[in-house]
Amino acid sequence: MRISRFSDYAVRVLMYTALRAPARVTVEEVAETFGISHHHLTKVVHKLGRQGYLRTSRGVRGGFQLARPAGQIRLGEVIRSCESEASVVSCEDRGGRPCRLVPSCVLKQALDEAAGAFYEVLDRYTLADLTARGPIHQILLPR
Repeated sequence: MRISRFSDYAVRVLMYTALRAPARVTVEEVAETFGISHHHLTKVVHKLGRQGYLRTSRGVRGGFQLARPAGQIRLGEVIRSCESEASVVSCEDRGGRPCRLVPSCVLKQALDEAAGAFYEVLDRYTLADLTARGPIHQILLPR
């Protein structure tokens, strides 16, 4: 299974923010560190703020911080909240008509079950787990 670029960026933002805690982080810092578009990251940070992962503030001293402890933020939860499709496969054609195989097909069930297993594994990890090697990350990420 493949996650979207949006989800990838969301996890990077959260990891970077966790590593910088309790300091405020800016979109500019994250964009420069990872070589990601400032415009795209602004959308990611906005969504993470709306979903309660980040506490954001605007203005001269603006930026963002984690809204709750890293140990309470589950990776699977973050990815689910960022992915637009709930199912791996849509059983419709481009016109929105159902696939002819729907009445007897097991593919969707198998793929949904696989996705469930994917998220089950991700749910075992918290943001704290992802940033546990803090000293190494601190060396790799510029101040």
